[in-house]
Amino acid sequence: MRQKIRMGMIGGGKDAFIGAVHRIAANMDGLIELCCGALSIHPETAIESGKMLFLPENRTYLSYEEMIKKESALPENERIHFVTIVTPNFAHFAPAMMALEHGFNVVIEKPMTLTLEEAKQLQQKVEETGLTLCLTHTYSGYPMVKQAKEMVKEGALGKIRKIIVEYPQGWLSTLSEREGNAQAAWRTDPKKSGKSGCIGDIGTHAAHLAEYISGLKITQICADLNIVVEGRTIDDDGNILLKFDNGANGVLIASQIAAGEENALNIRIYGEKGGLEWFQHEPNTLLVKWLNKPTEIYRAGSGYLGDFAKHNTRTPGGHPEGLLEAFANIYRNFALTLNAKLNNEQPTPQMLDFPNVYDGVRGMALIENAVASSESTQKWHDFIV
Repeated sequence: MRQKIRMGMIGGGKDAFIGAVHRIAANMDGLIELCCGALSIHPETAIESGKMLFLPENRTYLSYEEMIKKESALPENERIHFVTIVTPNFAHFAPAMMALEHGFNVVIEKPMTLTLEEAKQLQQKVEETGLTLCLTHTYSGYPMVKQAKEMVKEGALGKIRKIIVEYPQGWLSTLSEREGNAQAAWRTDPKKSGKSGCIGDIGTHAAHLAEYISGLKITQICADLNIVVEGRTIDDDGNILLKFDNGANGVLIASQIAAGEENALNIRIYGEKGGLEWFQHEPNTLLVKWLNKPTEIYRAGSGYLGDFAKHNTRTPGGHPEGLLEAFANIYRNFALTLNAKLNNEQPTPQMLDFPNVYDGVRGMALIENAVASSESTQKWHDFIV
């Protein structure tokens, strides 16, 4: 690195949970510097948040429009390299598009936009400009997820036959959106979250993980989305049958009314020779199950792991690495990619190993196809992107 990569943040002011997570992750490797922000739509909160983060007064902006316009007018050696957007879903598209139009790279929360059409417009703009968009599907940043992906790619399991991915949560088991829970309020409001609640919020994570590790693409779905909590206006539970482009089949379960569960994301992938199992509650462990020999336990930080797992491992074996480190891996790879491009160098495959605009489009396609399938009497629907 010849220089720090300069970041501006949109959203994520004081008391905003995910904004703090992004800042910790971006700062973990010392490659990225937060230089400016439009941290809230409320002027007082934006100003106070800027002071708390020690941002200069003249770079604490009151709107994303102001930030992007003023930053783009600064000398090249002062202006930011990218914006990170940590607003609710409905406020993703406009700042992302404006940033790209003014020459800034983008990091954005998932799901990428409110609609599939918006996602396609961002894809087109990324292709037109040659800029980089990173989507924070955090779970792909775990070292043992990357080890699983590498083993599948190398053919260790043979042809993949079955994928089971589950993401149960319990935090929406009551009508908490009407009990003062701000996170629940916008996530269960279709005007702010989009067509789907549960599938948009966590089902997209599960689907991305299935495609990321397996290297396969979903081609057909059969979805059953449900509103379980009486009075809610959007799905809080979903079950989806999947078919993949190599003929494999699968199951995706996402629920936010699984009382007692936290973020119990887990995935099992089975091939002709064996299977893999990874559970986020025990992220440093990957189980490798064989047809004709005992199960093997792979552990993060071990010398026998592949290059991608090692590239994304920060501590010696036996030291737990969790969500913040996985998040930081995405930011680090993104920063290394930007640095290479700034220096007219070709990013390595390890640098480019982060979710991008195409993953964002597929996430929005999952939402729209799942809703259409669930509302239809037809059993199977083609996965239309």
